[in-house]
Amino acid sequence: MPDAVEISIITDYHAHVYFDAGSRAAAAELRQNVENRFAVRMGRWHEVAVGPHVQAMYQIAFDVALFAELVPFLMLNRQGLSILVHPQAGRPRDDHLLRALWLGEPLAVKGDVLPEAV
Repeated sequence: MPDAVEISIITDYHAHVYFDAGSRAAAAELRQNVENRFAVRMGRWHEVAVGPHVQAMYQIAFDVALFAELVPFLMLNRQGLSILVHPQAGRPRDDHLLRALWLGEPLAVKGDVLPEAV
């Protein structure tokens, strides 16, 4: 059995909030609510699929210390949006595909465009 990976390797987290034309207003409302309540780093609106993401989205980058507060907030306020939450632990492919959690309906992630390590 392999040794357990220590959580100390997590430097921070990303939450990717996915939307389409019909859910963009909900995504904007969620974004505003997060910005008003939390010290996070908001990514740009990506109106088309970009990188490993197969749908329009924006990213929320946040510190490890915010996980216990921000993730439950997203759970309760996601308004039906799909959100991918993943650690930044130095292995982008694993972080997005194996170490992630989904709030709402999981979407495909193009793992082949993600590097194994940074």
